[in-house]
This record gives sequence, structure tokens and C-alpha cells, in this order.
Amino acid sequence: MVFIVKIAIGLILISIIFNLFKAMTSMLKQHPEQKPMSYFIGKRLIYTVLLISILLICLFTGVIQLNPRPI
Repeated sequence: MVFIVKIAIGLILISIIFNLFKAMTSMLKQHPEQKPMSYFIGKRLIYTVLLISILLICLFTGVIQLNPRPI
């Protein structure tokens, strides 16, 4: 179960970075037929909220645990 959560977190992080770069290219090129930068930033925000909610749900259900004493 923990391995599946780690894979899901990794895929969501990759999609967040991908949408960030898509927004950057959209901002620099500014073609009228392309989707605006705000579209990709909005998708990035949705993925971030999804990631935080997955982390909180897994933390509260006991699937993952916090590091008790970081070094």
C-alpha cells in the first residue's frame, strides 16, 4: 500500500512540474490559438490540492507516518 502511495505522489509531482513548464512556454510564446497560461496554472493548483489531500488522508489513516525525530 505504501508503494502505491509513493508512486501516486511521484506521478502527481511530475504532472505539477510538467504543467509548470507548459505554463512557462505558454507565457513566453503567447499564441492566440493556444490555451492561456492561467489554464496550466489552474491545473497545477488542482494537482497540488490533490497531492496535499492524499498526503493528509494517508497520514490520518496511518498508511504513512511522520518522521518522529528528523536528523
